[in-house]
Amino acid sequence: MDLASLIGLLACLGLMIFGITGGTNFAAMASFIDMPSVFITFGGAFGATLAMNSLDSFKAGVGTFKLIFKTSSGNMQETIKQIMTLANVARKEGLLSLEEAAGNIEDAFLKKGIMLVVDGTDPELVRAIMETEMDAIGGRHKAGKKFWEDLGAMGPAWGMIGTLIGLVNMLKNLSDSAAIGPAMAVALLTTFYGSLLSNWVCTPVANKLGAKDADEMMIKGVQVEGLLSIQAGENPRVIEEKLKSYLSPKVAAGFSTEDGGGGGEGGAE
Repeated sequence: MDLASLIGLLACLGLMIFGITGGTNFAAMASFIDMPSVFITFGGAFGATLAMNSLDSFKAGVGTFKLIFKTSSGNMQETIKQIMTLANVARKEGLLSLEEAAGNIEDAFLKKGIMLVVDGTDPELVRAIMETEMDAIGGRHKAGKKFWEDLGAMGPAWGMIGTLIGLVNMLKNLSDSAAIGPAMAVALLTTFYGSLLSNWVCTPVANKLGAKDADEMMIKGVQVEGLLSIQAGENPRVIEEKLKSYLSPKVAAGFSTEDGGGGGEGGAE
């Protein structure tokens, strides 16, 4: 589980509750609960977002929320090590030997690339096929990110609509001066809910999905470059140095593959 997402969201909730209650007066929470405001803000925001999407894409967008709690299936260092293992196998036993190695790989994208190489596919065609799949994956990721960006934009908008409704109702009953304060407080709750939806949930989720997409695309880019280098018959040591350019200087300085990557020493970062 990605603990950063869980801890971050819970920390925001806890700090908000502490701000409302002062840490002890939990009865104050009742003043921040108003069901008509909830229906206007959250119902309006989700309804408007539904209108922007098909029913299937709306369901898919909601479903991406759980992805922020999942840890990435791989990381850059492990990906480079995996590529270097394949490079050494290909150098010692030939490209056809990669077909057997592919049987132990769970990553469908990498396995597909290996089989294209084994089948003798033209390198430019291999790149085109792999990059087309990357574009398709990235498009799905961007659709999920856009869903939360759209919902985040609708939250404050519908919060303001609810506040305007509350103000109109308040101004129609100015004869009762004692009711003006409570009516104003209720009117402002929809703005509070809208800001909460946008800044507590939607913006963090959208940004996290974007970060996960960037990480995954970079790893897939390393896989493509590594496979094409193997297909071209490059020395594993050269391949390792090429792929290490994707790492930060600090990580790259201490990184090497255990099997040598064509001569490197052990002690991988």
